[in-house]
Amino acid sequence: MAKTYETVIGLEVHVELATQTKIFCSCSTAFGGAPNTHTCPVCTGMPGSLPVLNRKVVEYAMAVGMATNCEITRYSKFDRKNYFYPDNPQNYQISQLYAPICRNGFVEIETKTGKKQIRIHEIHMEEDAGKLIHDEWENCSLVDFNRSGVPLIEIVSEPDMRSAEEVVAYLEKLRLIIQYLGASDCKLQEGSMRADVNLSVREMGTETFGTRTEMKNLNSFKAIARAIEGEKNRQIELLEEGKPVIQETRRWDDNKEYSYAMRSKEDAQDYRYFPDPDLVPILISEEWMAQVKAREPEFKDAKMARYQAEFDLPRYDADLLTDSKKMADLFEETVALGAPPKKVSNWLMVETMRLLKESEQEPDDLSFSAAHLAALIAMTDAREINSTVAKEVFEQIFREDADPVEYVEKHGLKTVRDEGSLRSTIEAIIAANPQSVADYKSGKKKAMGFIVGQTMKAMKGKADPAAVNQMVREAMEKQ
Repeated sequence: MAKTYETVIGLEVHVELATQTKIFCSCSTAFGGAPNTHTCPVCTGMPGSLPVLNRKVVEYAMAVGMATNCEITRYSKFDRKNYFYPDNPQNYQISQLYAPICRNGFVEIETKTGKKQIRIHEIHMEEDAGKLIHDEWENCSLVDFNRSGVPLIEIVSEPDMRSAEEVVAYLEKLRLIIQYLGASDCKLQEGSMRADVNLSVREMGTETFGTRTEMKNLNSFKAIARAIEGEKNRQIELLEEGKPVIQETRRWDDNKEYSYAMRSKEDAQDYRYFPDPDLVPILISEEWMAQVKAREPEFKDAKMARYQAEFDLPRYDADLLTDSKKMADLFEETVALGAPPKKVSNWLMVETMRLLKESEQEPDDLSFSAAHLAALIAMTDAREINSTVAKEVFEQIFREDADPVEYVEKHGLKTVRDEGSLRSTIEAIIAANPQSVADYKSGKKKAMGFIVGQTMKAMKGKADPAAVNQMVREAMEKQ
């Protein structure tokens, strides 16, 4: 009888925090910038330089911990994690091992079989390393320390996930919580959220964990799902062949859909952790915790329920709108300007999502203003422009945040309301198309659609479709 296997997965999620400055110095954390321009003696590890903790880092870490049901460590400390690597200027990383700021939390995810809690072992603060750029032309590696010292939190889960579906659901839930808090933009493509996957397999029904491997270089949810499937199958093949799984760190190549061994997997003792002598412990009071908790926003689930109750939106609309904080904010701001909630929802869910897909963007990349969307909806409701023109104008709003009133005026797109002009245009088209009139009279009602289409074309799309339909029908009935 063939053996069946179970996949056991735990994640280490690194999140770059949205502070203006680094964790232990005042250098900028802005993404990009010329190499080694966001640096100083502290973040480049110069002898004699001393770190000073950024208070905002602690508050963001606390906020994420509270939102993920963690216990906040009242007496938290930093430790030195010692290892040599060219992008690690001090030859150690300041992190937390013995007293991490958050412990024993969980998030709840939705799976095909219902709700499931994924436990969080801990969340700790640490500094990021620099970045190596490999120059194949010159056959050398260059180091950029702009990222060195950027503040991170590492969210370490328990090995509670059993499939790629659960992993992606967990990551999406984490990302949404952190984005709503404003603690990070969580852009995987820019590296502000990175996930390392610890995976092992075991025979179904057994309690003992198998030998785990860690996979790195995962910069999208799709890559993570593919890497999990690939590594699961690789380990099962080894076990079926009677070969051992080696505990190691592996690099996932998404183009080849294969992972490669990088190095043997280290344990904590390999890093020779010891308390950092240059940083004092962090004492977290009840008052400080209460201040951070008071700033907690309305999260997705509560927002969804409110949208359904307050704005009478269907659950589907509420779910989609709250899947992005940017989209939810845009919806609420537009409604606050007087636009009908369902119409705002339709513009965001249909045209906005279509244009995002076409331009390969995410909702977080939206840059148009609520005022311009509200103005467009008002113009459409007042029948100053028709629906075809409204879509054309919205594309300009989406791409350039164009003012719809100015754009319509400049391009002469206002609905033509001159009934005399419209009527004479319709009569001329009917006179030029006697066969369509004959077809209409013989019961082929679709023939009217041709006349309507020709009229809209003659009016360059600027007529009110409802008025055109009514006037065409009246004119054809008189024939």
